[in-house]
Amino acid sequence: MDHLPSHTTRELQFVHGTAIGMSSKWIKGQYCSILTAAGIVGCGIYDMQTPAEFDQAIAIARGTPAHPLVEPEDLLDAKIVDCTPKAKQYGISIGMSGREAVELMLRVKPPEANE
Repeated sequence: MDHLPSHTTRELQFVHGTAIGMSSKWIKGQYCSILTAAGIVGCGIYDMQTPAEFDQAIAIARGTPAHPLVEPEDLLDAKIVDCTPKAKQYGISIGMSGREAVELMLRVKPPEANE
């Protein structure tokens, strides 16, 4: 059994770049996410209202009690069930895979330093 609480991060390689995978665990709970420069692909623990208000790109997938999303790699084949308007601007849509959503976020060009 894992020592709780626990938190891990690691680099994940994709076609369009590198992202940071994260996993946190505690008694009776966990969450995972994949962080890109443009936004986050995460599990269902993420609220959509607050990031939408701040014009952030968040896309979420949901596990089940029988098949929870625990590690960031679990998000890759999971289906996106919700996303913020900013994520939709990047081409992310409900029903696509987490991997597809990450790849779209990795294609977003960062704003110029002078903007």
